[in-house]
Amino acid sequence: MRFVLKVIGDLLDRASGTGGYTLLADTLLPVVDDLSTEDGQEQLFIADLFEPDQPLNGLGISRFRVRPGEDASCLNLYQAKDPRVIAPTASFVDEARFSFRASLAETPDQEANPWLLLNHEFSDGAIPAIADATSLQYALHLSVGDDFVLNRDTDNPITLRIVASLSDSIFQGELLIGEANFDRVFSDYEGYRFFMMDIPLDSQDEVSAVLEDRMSDFGFDVVSAAERLASFHRVNNTYLATFQALGGLGLVLGTFGLGAVLLRNVLERRRELALMRAVGYNAGHLSLMVLAENTFLLFGGLLVGTGCALIAIAPALIERGGDMSMLSLAVLLFIVVAAGLTAQWATVAAIRSPLLSALGAE
Repeated sequence: MRFVLKVIGDLLDRASGTGGYTLLADTLLPVVDDLSTEDGQEQLFIADLFEPDQPLNGLGISRFRVRPGEDASCLNLYQAKDPRVIAPTASFVDEARFSFRASLAETPDQEANPWLLLNHEFSDGAIPAIADATSLQYALHLSVGDDFVLNRDTDNPITLRIVASLSDSIFQGELLIGEANFDRVFSDYEGYRFFMMDIPLDSQDEVSAVLEDRMSDFGFDVVSAAERLASFHRVNNTYLATFQALGGLGLVLGTFGLGAVLLRNVLERRRELALMRAVGYNAGHLSLMVLAENTFLLFGGLLVGTGCALIAIAPALIERGGDMSMLSLAVLLFIVVAAGLTAQWATVAAIRSPLLSALGAE
């Protein structure tokens, strides 16, 4: 069975894995001025790019505070002990982008927009945080409601409590907290170093080139949001392909094992079959009986196995967006059936062999 993860849905949809953003940008140096305001654009000497008929006219920008750390996405083979922490602005929180897998929402407003949970205050001082569900489960080995402690071995540990998980998003590899909490616990990190931009798809190349050129003093590095998400999927698909190869090897061994079991079953019943021949059953009757028994076992096993496999991958197909090739599934099942039926002819040959010696022993 072929099963891969893919970028699904409209990438410009705010509920998709890209949040409706087209471009992402990281900077080497923090940007203090707000690119989305006229004052900020003038301070950065890029105001002319936002005038009518200019590349950045109508550009929507969301900016994030950044505390550098380890990559906690599937691109890192090791468990991250000190992941990157980013903090969105209040305007980003209010936009309610992206889809969530689970959350600790208690009010209707929080259920409609789990980003509001970043503003929650816990009595024990824990800081609410949001993470991508894939990174949370496989990289950090946590779930919603668990705590993650930063600076564990220092005199000032910081406890982050996971209040929600994002469903298949571009935020794999990092933890998100509220900007107010970021300013309080990471006051040494000034400005903004991560940006998400909402522009038409047909102008992303031009906008990328312009921003990287005019913002080169800050080390502006622009990438496609869709490509970032696809890179995560490629890693996941590599793991899936590896396990599929191992599963295919197991299927081949199991098919040969099925043939061996069917043949052994007939050989162990030679006395019984010889006795049935003696009381009037001919070779055709016995062959038909054994074929019916083995065919029932073959198709029964395939039905149960296929059903269990479909049930197992159903959550991934529904929640993460899977592409399952029905053609490859049909071909695989056909090969197994053909191998099983071929093995049965060996059992028929064993039945038609002389049974006189077995009858004498009986």
